[in-house]
Amino acid sequence: MVEVRSVVPEKAMGTMEPTSQQIESIYEKEEREPVVNADYSGAKKKTDPKEIALVKKLDYRIMPSLWAMYFMNYLDRNAIANARLNNLEEDLGLVGSQYNTCISVLFVGYLLMQIPSNMLMSSGKIRPSWYMCLVAVRFFLGVTEAPFYPGALYTLSIFYTRKEIATRLSILYSGNIFATAFAGLIAAATFRTLDGVHGLAGWKWLFIIEGIVTLGVAGIAIFMLPDSPLRTTWLTPEERQMAHDRMIRDTVGSEGSKGARAGFLQAIKDPKLYLLAFMQNMHISACSFNNFFPTVVGSLGFDTTITLILTCPPYLVSGFVGYLVGYTSGRYNERTWHITVSMGAALVGFIISCITMNVAARYIACFLFATGAYAVNSLILGWVSATLGQTPEKKAVSLSVVNVFATVSYIYTAYLYPKSDGPRYLIAMSSNCAFAFLTIASAWVLRFWLIRTNASSAREGGLHFAY
Repeated sequence: MVEVRSVVPEKAMGTMEPTSQQIESIYEKEEREPVVNADYSGAKKKTDPKEIALVKKLDYRIMPSLWAMYFMNYLDRNAIANARLNNLEEDLGLVGSQYNTCISVLFVGYLLMQIPSNMLMSSGKIRPSWYMCLVAVRFFLGVTEAPFYPGALYTLSIFYTRKEIATRLSILYSGNIFATAFAGLIAAATFRTLDGVHGLAGWKWLFIIEGIVTLGVAGIAIFMLPDSPLRTTWLTPEERQMAHDRMIRDTVGSEGSKGARAGFLQAIKDPKLYLLAFMQNMHISACSFNNFFPTVVGSLGFDTTITLILTCPPYLVSGFVGYLVGYTSGRYNERTWHITVSMGAALVGFIISCITMNVAARYIACFLFATGAYAVNSLILGWVSATLGQTPEKKAVSLSVVNVFATVSYIYTAYLYPKSDGPRYLIAMSSNCAFAFLTIASAWVLRFWLIRTNASSAREGGLHFAY
């Protein structure tokens, strides 16, 4: 197999701060030998002990930091949903759809900054580790939160191969799921013990406590997160080069870096981006129950404390199932059937919620739609990284564009759960049925598209698009 050579001088590799010029790589357009023992897409299981050790080292440093930050990110976001059960609307005088507007307005600023932030991170002009952690302080929620999630996705995508990334993305996303699971328990404990202390309502204490913890987690993560394979100071020079080279070998149609602007143009000119963006938008639309989950569970008829406790089990199950789905998807390098089965389970859950008010059936439905819908996130984002990652800049822009399209759903789905439609929330649940079906349909469209592309294109090194 042709060796991928970096222009980074050996001396520079050992320095603490390589320059942006030294980081740039050039790739000779030579025919590669076919990959031995590879799957249908040319992806190969790692067997080199040094590479296995490198991946473990990356896991120990990257995953706990990103997971903790994402956990706190979503714990904070869920605070408003739980605060609604502690008289938030009455205390603030919110009426009609004003609460729904509070939910959706966050995502306006969140949308505006995602693409520019990922372009900036992929440009090499700033350190992603510092950028993502500092914005997690979140002085202004929507704008300053924007870089974190797409930045986390980009960080994982430049360190993990196609067979590895789905599992890591599922671990990252479990931070969201477990945060939602424990948010209700934390809120219940806070409301019960601190409500009225020093003249502050329980929901205010919830915001204060979670904000302080978020700040502490971000401060620690600054020293744990990497920047790029060739600029990570806690890797040895040999490990940096290995991390860099293995990603080049695993990238379909790999090209040299052409700059942030060129990467943006590459991304928006690729029609597959828009199908993946639509798929993720439909998926996240189907997950709109997240901001209203305590309200949905509250439709079972229990008091506030029991309702908050009952929100926990469905999310705990979802976290573990999501990891299993991500693991099997990565191991077999398969996406379409995993998405179909998972969103199919969610679809069944939504249908049950539409047709019955039986308490046991509706609670089982909560398990089905939460588990099925959340399991799909890592699969779609891993698919984006593997399909649209020809250059680091294109990959960064593609991930942020897909996330922007997905986040748009939070603006309009917030209005699908008016109190007047409770307790069945027929509008929301029937809409979620349509969203789930369209997610499955778009996955199959992309599958046939990639099969046709693979058949008509001769790829270097035996690499083909995975589906």
